[in-house]
Amino acid sequence: MDDFLIKALVGGLGVALVAGPFGSFVVWRRLAYFGDTLAHSALLGVALGFMLQINLTIGIIVICQILAILLFYSQRQRQLASDTMLGIFAHGALSLGLVSLAFMENVRIDLVAYLFGDILAISNSDLGWIFGGGGAALAILLWLWKPLLAITIHEDLARVEGIAVDRINWIFLGLIALIVAVMMKVVGMLLVTALLIIPAATARRFSGSPETMALLASLLGCLAVAGGLLGSFQWDTPTGPTIVVTACLLFTVGLLLPKKS
Repeated sequence: MDDFLIKALVGGLGVALVAGPFGSFVVWRRLAYFGDTLAHSALLGVALGFMLQINLTIGIIVICQILAILLFYSQRQRQLASDTMLGIFAHGALSLGLVSLAFMENVRIDLVAYLFGDILAISNSDLGWIFGGGGAALAILLWLWKPLLAITIHEDLARVEGIAVDRINWIFLGLIALIVAVMMKVVGMLLVTALLIIPAATARRFSGSPETMALLASLLGCLAVAGGLLGSFQWDTPTGPTIVVTACLLFTVGLLLPKKS
């Protein structure tokens, strides 16, 4: 097997393993649009990276973290609904990124790669971000698992029990921002939320506990990555979208199977 395919498979599996547990919480807490908003802001992070001449992944992480903080505090205002604010941030950040890049006449980027991912071009540095940043985020999530699960089940009851709800929510949103930035290389900004949501949604049907759902979501994500890479190689299709299509096929098959009682 060619070296670039091995790197693509290793990187994709690393992303899928991390995305499973986080995607489970995204599904439980109905944060799909939040993840989508962070993904749309990634192009502004790319512009920041070129502007400051720093690693583009760092630029994406910085912008995603800033947006996560803004979204966290915007949820407390009462004038506009949360989904309205998310829409404003998502399209505003995407458009600002495109406009910023247009002003950089000496910069030429492959927008398709950022929109739909370029997993076949994963480098050793990208693998470092996936396993380093993703592994750290997963470790923190495991540390916060019980209180975060309590907040997800009943936030007011969690406050009564003395759980620092606001702090844990803020940390969790920051972790989601980090994961979105790391996943960008695999499936791109337009499809990143799909890899978070679809495997978790598929796993939910067959899981009897939160832990089982998180593990099964990771496994299904790995199957989607491996199947997508194989399909892309076999039929010469775009790799990122093929991974997502494979995840959708797994979800469809899951609907046809008997639900766990």
